[in-house]
Amino acid sequence: MRHIGFIAYLLNLTANLEPGKDIMTEEIFAHDGYLTEFEAVVSATDGDWVSLDCTAFYPGGGGQAHDTGALRGKRVEMVERRKDGIWHLCPGHGLEAGDKIWCSVDWDRRYELMKGHTAEHMLFGALNRLVPDLSIVKIDIEYGDKYVIVDRDVSWDIVSDAVASVNKAIDENLSVFKSSMDRDDPELEHIRAKLDRIEGSEISVVEIDGFDIAACGGLHVMETEEIGFVFADRKVSSGKEGYAIHFKVGEAAKKASSELAYGCLKTSEALNSKPSDVEKTAANLRSELNETRILLKKAGRALVEGAGEKRFSDIIVRYGVFPAEIDTLAEAAENWKTKGQIAVLATETDPSSVILASGDARVDCKKILANVLSSVGGRGGGKKDFARGGMSKGADPAAFIEKAISAVGNVLSIL
Repeated sequence: MRHIGFIAYLLNLTANLEPGKDIMTEEIFAHDGYLTEFEAVVSATDGDWVSLDCTAFYPGGGGQAHDTGALRGKRVEMVERRKDGIWHLCPGHGLEAGDKIWCSVDWDRRYELMKGHTAEHMLFGALNRLVPDLSIVKIDIEYGDKYVIVDRDVSWDIVSDAVASVNKAIDENLSVFKSSMDRDDPELEHIRAKLDRIEGSEISVVEIDGFDIAACGGLHVMETEEIGFVFADRKVSSGKEGYAIHFKVGEAAKKASSELAYGCLKTSEALNSKPSDVEKTAANLRSELNETRILLKKAGRALVEGAGEKRFSDIIVRYGVFPAEIDTLAEAAENWKTKGQIAVLATETDPSSVILASGDARVDCKKILANVLSSVGGRGGGKKDFARGGMSKGADPAAFIEKAISAVGNVLSIL
């Protein structure tokens, strides 16, 4: 599928360009995404940046990353579109306006991005048919990572059905067409497009025969069979934006699906469950775990309530090392603090988490905690009335309790 050549006659390029003349860059990539080697004339330079009279380097857009490659053997690290054309970041290029040079785009990277971009159109199109009011928020097609952010979470059952639909279309080897439409064309109503993000009166449209049609200025393959295979391997929250569905194409997709499949088989074996029952088994275990956590929290609260007491005049210090979660200790410490008491608590874990809280304004918890932890191994921080921290692995929480109580007593001038 790779084409190497020079299609100047399609672009009406000028071989005898006047050096430094201000012209826009002719965009070879817009006519042929498969052409990756070409001859060009340097229009201008700006430090490490180079502008050419024509270029096959895609500057990025539509969610697709920019190309990389070489100008006269020097590495092109970035490509960007400016008002006066397309510029190429090529450190140490040594070029001058008027130089005629041979250029090459990194084909492996370009082709991976093309396949990923077409696959993204197909994936969202399939998802949109299953969830008609689903909206696309963002697209990111990089060489190593590809994802589409949609406005809500969708189940793995829906994602699975969408991916199956995409792979069926890949096997059918559908043609991919690129055309253009006027912004005022009423037919645009039937095409997926975010017109507010598109400049100009001419809208570039990509149609995957009978499967999807959307406005897009990016680069795409000519036939779906070129994609090979699509697999969605991750689904994560993107905060207020929605949910990102990560996917892979080609051999990377096959490898990911195989690894996850064998991971599922190993998990089913570890759970002593049939692969078909893994989901149900995991759900039961999660439910049991949540119930156990609730019981442990109740038990932890009961244990903490039996904390030791030490009196310094009218001030009560509650202390102890407990097999309880740090949040349980924090809850108890906050309660004792509101009663004017002081709490010196630690978890029975390795490393141990510790808390110092005080309802007496004379005790600076943040200062005392930092000093004590530095002497027994660990560090922490917080506020004057409530501080928490962590001890070093292997450090003795009982030593922290003893020294913290002593420090509190010294502050109160009682010991």
